[in-house]
Parts: sequence; C-alpha cells; structure tokens
Amino acid sequence: MTTIPHPPTAASVHSRLHDPAPLEALLGNPGDLDNPLGFAALIAADERGDLLATGERALDAYGLGAEFVPGDLGGRLTRADELARVLRPLFRRDIALGLGHGASNLVGSVNVWAAGRPDQRRWLADVLLRNGRIAAAYTDMSTGNDVTRTGFRAEVRGQELVLNGRKEIINNIARAEAVTVLARTSEAPGSRSHSLVLMDSATAPRDRLRFLPRYRTSGVRAMYLGGLEFRDCPLPVDIVTGDLGEAMETVLRAFQVTRAVLPGAAVGTLDQQLRTVLDFATERRLYRRTVLELPHARSVLTGVFLDLLAADCLATTVCRALHLLPEQTSVYAAAVKFLVPLLMRDAVDSLAVVLGARSFLREGPHAVFQKHLRDLPVASLVHAGGTVCLATIIPQLPRLARRAWLSDDVPAPAGLFDLDGPLPDLDFGRLAITAGRKDPLIATLLAAEAELRTEPVIGPLLGRFTAELRELAARCRELAPRDRTPLAGPVSFELAERYAVLLAAAACVGVWRHNTDKAGAFLRDPGWLTGVLGRLAARLRLAPVPGADAAHEEIARELLNRHEQRDGFDLVGRRLA
Repeated sequence: MTTIPHPPTAASVHSRLHDPAPLEALLGNPGDLDNPLGFAALIAADERGDLLATGERALDAYGLGAEFVPGDLGGRLTRADELARVLRPLFRRDIALGLGHGASNLVGSVNVWAAGRPDQRRWLADVLLRNGRIAAAYTDMSTGNDVTRTGFRAEVRGQELVLNGRKEIINNIARAEAVTVLARTSEAPGSRSHSLVLMDSATAPRDRLRFLPRYRTSGVRAMYLGGLEFRDCPLPVDIVTGDLGEAMETVLRAFQVTRAVLPGAAVGTLDQQLRTVLDFATERRLYRRTVLELPHARSVLTGVFLDLLAADCLATTVCRALHLLPEQTSVYAAAVKFLVPLLMRDAVDSLAVVLGARSFLREGPHAVFQKHLRDLPVASLVHAGGTVCLATIIPQLPRLARRAWLSDDVPAPAGLFDLDGPLPDLDFGRLAITAGRKDPLIATLLAAEAELRTEPVIGPLLGRFTAELRELAARCRELAPRDRTPLAGPVSFELAERYAVLLAAAACVGVWRHNTDKAGAFLRDPGWLTGVLGRLAARLRLAPVPGADAAHEEIARELLNRHEQRDGFDLVGRRLA
C-alpha cells in the first residue's frame, strides 16, 4: 500500500507554513475543475447520494486509518491537536468524507483504546491500519443521544453473549469490519447496567442479524446511515470491551477525545465557507465597488475570521489539555463540542447573507457553499449534540464555583497554549470522568486580568469577563438540587453556555500570550485578541468596550492577504493546495 508521510509534528508547525500539509497536497486544489478530488466531483457525488470513490481510494492510499490508531499499536495517534489539523483538509472539502473516514473511525475506536483488552486493541488496530472501518452503534432511534435509556439488550448465557434489539442511524454500519455496540446488560437502575461490545462483523451469524435499509438525509447525503437488528444473536462472551457494567465510565472518559478533536477538525469547513464568500466578494462589483469594499460585507467577513480564530483557540487548547490537564477535560471537551459548532453555524448564517441567492445554488463556482450549509447542522449532531454536552457541564458547575473559581487556583501551564510545544502521548487512562477542584483555564483568565488591567482596551475587556465570572459563580452556587442535574431547567443550560464562552475567552488570551516568540506578526499583535474578546463579550451581552474593534481594518487586510496567498484562516495559517 502506498502511503503518504505523516504530517509534521507540532514542533515544526510554524517552520513549514509555505508547504501544504501532506493530506492537503494529496487532495489538491479543490477549486480546480480538472481535479478528480475537487469540489465539482464531490458535489456531483453528493447529488447522487454517494461518497466520492476516488476520494475514498485517495484516503486509503494516504493510510488515513493509521491516524486513529495509538502509536504503541503502530499508528499515528499520539497528539489530539495534530489529529484535528490532519483532518481539516478533509472537512474543508466534504463533511461526508470527513465523517465517514474520520469521525466514524474515531468515535468507534476510542472506547477500545480506553478499556479494551490487549488482544482487542491489536485486532482493531490491524483493521484500521489496513484501511478497514469501525462503526459506532451507541444510539437507538427512540432515545437518541440519551444512551442510558438504550433498549438494546445483551445477556450473558454461559460462554455466549446474546444480543437483541435494533441500532439505527449508524454511519458505515453496512461497510464496517468492526462494530462497537452499547448494550444494556442488567435491568438494575444506575450507571452499572451498560456494557460495550466489540464485534467482528464477519463472525456474526447472518440468520440472527438483519441490516436495515439505508437512511437518507437532507444534509451529508453521501453518508451511509444504516442500522442493525439482532434477534437472539449469540456471540462469544469475550467480545465485551472492559468489564460488564463499565460502559458509562468508559464512554465518559473516551468521548472527551472525540468532543475536542472533531470540532477542531470541522474548523476546516468554516475556513472553506469563508473562502468561498471571499472569492465572491473580491470579484462581484456593486455601486462601483467590490462587495468586499462595502462596509457591511467587510465587517461580516472580518467577524467570521475572528470567530474562526476563537473556535480554533478553544478546540486546540482543549485538545492539548487532553495531554496536559486530563483531570479537567470532562467539562472543557463538552464546552468545545457545544460552542465551536454554535460559532460555526452563526458564522455561516452571516456569510450566507453576503453571498445572497448564490448561497442556494447547487452548481457553479460557489456551489460548495450550499453543500456545507446543509451538511453542517447534521455534522454538529454527530456523536453528541450541544444540549447533551451542556448537560455534562451542568452538574459540575456548583462544585467549580465553590472550589475553583475566584480562588487562588494556579493558571494553566504555558505549554497548554504553545502551538509548537511538545506533548506527552495521549493516555486514555488519565482522563477523569468529572473535573476536580481546579479550573486552570479560568485561573488563566483571572491571572491575565490582574496583569493586564492597566492596558487601555484588553484590561477593560478582561474586566468584563471576570465580572461575568463572579456573577456566574454566585448563580451556580444558588442552583437548586434539581437544577444541578441533566434534568435541569433552562437557567442551568444558560449558565453552562456562558461558562463555555468564558473558557473560549481564556483560551484566546492564553494563545496570544504564549506564542509571541513563534507565531507570525499577526498573532503577536493584540488587535486580533481584542477583536475576538469583543465578539465573545457581545455573545454574553456584556457592555461594549471602546476600541475593541479598532484593529478591524488590519484584521481585514490579514484576511485578504491570506486569501490571496492561499493560506489557511486558522491559527497556524498553513499554505493550502
């Protein structure tokens, strides 16, 4: 099998900015009409409801499956932040390919890396290293993302595990060699009633297993969503991953990785949406000027650029936290999975206003915009929706408010934000189910406010956030017992949302402060930071700070320069194909 060299490590991420990443180079310029892996081919496949076959072959040639296999098993999964960057070129082109060859393999495998026996880990690694697929059969149609209420049953009968029930709307289920299944193995109430199963699709008796018809969707039309129905299907009892009854603990640990990595990868989609509208805005003329020169359009495009940077700051920081602060990432990863898709959806909606009627066209130079516009809402629900993620945060807010916020907590280490900084290998065993009594990201925000409060613009902006934190802490401490559970009312969900925005602000401050000696001139300048903080403050409906948008014209010029040079719009800004 021909493989492409692995993308450079983060230690060289700034030294090779003028070279496209290997996967980016392999897929080529998507705007080139003659590129068999370009937008024209991808959109045509989407119209047919099929994944682009040449795209799948290219990803197999690259050896993409190795990206999801830990290094000690022969793969390339050692750093979560690098995995997100590796997948961005894929999400920039086609979310269906990104989900089918990225999200599905990652979501299906992380629980095996976290709790599987050595033989299970080796078998699954072999499947992925030879470009096989794993499907993640966690949800039921009737209960959705509430996996604790699954009706799927697995009963131990001697040396057999007998499966009964249906798993529906599962990506790649009919094309996967391996399937991870969540099943109820006890009728007792509580979290010890569910187990995970790793199934070899080839060994299941076909007279006890039925594949359900493919589900069609309005977005990501090319995804192969299907289902399975088991009827007294006997399988060896040793297919259980981990111990019986440990599924919920395993899921709560392992899914922190997917909640951080996948939104970080999907930033590539927003990059392309912004790029498509910039193509239009620099070419289309109205009132004797280009659309880009019109104040409203220029403001929208600049704002989306800032939102993209904010999303990347939060996702990248939390990906690095999986390595450096694994005790805290249960809330941090949930915040990423909630806030980054929200930022992206709002940004794309505003871009659609600039693009106008062209945002609906399914052919022509801007057709990819409507495809991504349809695909993004579906992609944001894959694996866990925003409400589920907020429900993960809510029970932890009162404890953090009492024991971590506004205390003498130690700020996060500089390495958390250093885009070039080394990281230890990802260790699933260190990930905690709940955050402890510390919140280093919030402590970073507080420390920055104390040091920078005399700065004319950054100081007042940070002051707004710390005042918001004090109010948030007071409200969280006063929550009634019921409002500290996933069954809480709307007020608790609003508090969790506001906390996620504060985490994003802290991540942006940390990235700005700890990359001044490596990043380009743009990231060293405080202009982008004040712009980002101003937009996050507006999202919290905080009072505006004069001068927060003073650098918008310089930010617009940076955006236009990256567009002309075909550089990425994310933090690293690497050259595109």
